[in-house]
Amino acid sequence: MDVLTAAYTDIGIKKETNQDSYLLKIAETSVGKVVLAVICDGMGGLSQGEVASASVIHAFSQWFDKELPVQLAKQDWNEIQYRWSRIIKEQNQRIAEYGHQIKIQLGTTLTALLLIDSTFLLIGHVGDSRVYRMNQTVEIMTDDQTVVGRELKRGRMTLEQAKKDPRRNVLLQCIGASKLVEPEFIQGKPAPGEVFILCSDGFRHMISEDEIFHALSPQRLMDEAVMEQKAKELVELNKQRNETDNITVLLIKIV
Repeated sequence: MDVLTAAYTDIGIKKETNQDSYLLKIAETSVGKVVLAVICDGMGGLSQGEVASASVIHAFSQWFDKELPVQLAKQDWNEIQYRWSRIIKEQNQRIAEYGHQIKIQLGTTLTALLLIDSTFLLIGHVGDSRVYRMNQTVEIMTDDQTVVGRELKRGRMTLEQAKKDPRRNVLLQCIGASKLVEPEFIQGKPAPGEVFILCSDGFRHMISEDEIFHALSPQRLMDEAVMEQKAKELVELNKQRNETDNITVLLIKIV
């Protein structure tokens, strides 16, 4: 397996700081190429959101460098999921304790994707950032853990209502701001030609799935320069349509 990647983040048109953080790491290993992509969308008073998001990114970076090689040698994929769950819960406690000390509530979403060659795919997810999988169509792989996302799932709201509902950004759980965090995990297998998109919610409110597919479908992303250009174009389109949040997007194409 080989991969092409691109990443782009923007402070947006309104906020004074970019509270999004991201990580994109690639390693050649004994079991093939391994890719880790993580997006964290931080929130908190006095611009402390970036502290929360950066803390979780640092924890996953440390795991990739220090623990993953041992877990790859065992090829125990369930152990990787278990460790991710422990990291998320440890970070939830650590960020909550820091917030208590400085008397500010802060927290962060987490959406992480691990690709182990063409053998294994793992997603860990808390909040409302997203993973899309693109091949012939667009698939949203994660659930939006928001009040609106829950109502949609239960059939109490239409997509049109959801787009206008003021609760669309109200999270059901958040690392650092929830007493208990229960991450969603998805396992699977990547396939050649697929594109994975990770994005903070600022990337997707003002553009449609059709626009995302038209810009980022696998056949259009010929190389990393094109991938970065397309990512920038969609970020700028969001800003032109008055998206007020920070905007971050990561792209991974399997070739």
